[in-house]
Amino acid sequence: MESVKLFGTWFSPYSRRVEMALKLKGVEYEYIEEDLKNKSPDLLKYNPVHKKVPLLIHNGKPISESLVILEYIDETWPGPAILPSDPYERSMARFWAKFLDEKCWPAMRRACLSRGDQEQEKANEEANEVVMFLENEVKGNKLFCGDTIGLVDIAANLIAHWYGIFEEFYGNMQPPLNLITKDKFPNICEWVDEYTNCTFVKENLPEKDKLAQLYMARIQAAKAAAQ
Repeated sequence: MESVKLFGTWFSPYSRRVEMALKLKGVEYEYIEEDLKNKSPDLLKYNPVHKKVPLLIHNGKPISESLVILEYIDETWPGPAILPSDPYERSMARFWAKFLDEKCWPAMRRACLSRGDQEQEKANEEANEVVMFLENEVKGNKLFCGDTIGLVDIAANLIAHWYGIFEEFYGNMQPPLNLITKDKFPNICEWVDEYTNCTFVKENLPEKDKLAQLYMARIQAAKAAAQ
């Protein structure tokens, strides 16, 4: 019998990516919620390099790193395609998914966390620049991958669901950032509406109130530690 296990955390956009992909393919799996402050022996055993979630174990074989796992799922199980079949389009999907993780999200985080006029101005300029690349990429499409959910859409969970809450809590010590607005990025905002209003997506995203509580608790803990 096939064995599929996923080690993750409920609040991690990277874990949620993998869960969405498994459910999209109709794969039955066992989910193991990890306490990142007290990582399980199995997580450390099967992912000794990064020691983090998500971690997929398929028939005893571990696969780590969310984008790698998504490709593995797409190639292993039948069902709706996560990556395009055309080689060029497939390479572009990989490019934009990597861009989101390595360029876009770090820049958006810095825009929220930066302090001081010069630092903040520079961070905001960088964030606006990288988001504009996505704005142009999704222009004319309902979703990044056309009319169906694909790799880039799943990777962009960070923007669609997590970022607004992150900005609200971590950007509240400075004037409101409001990085992504309809005036500046109408195509991104249309994509967010299309994506998050999809029934399948709604069912596989954590509750915003629960995420907000988590961020508030982290901020309060950081303040207490600094005293």
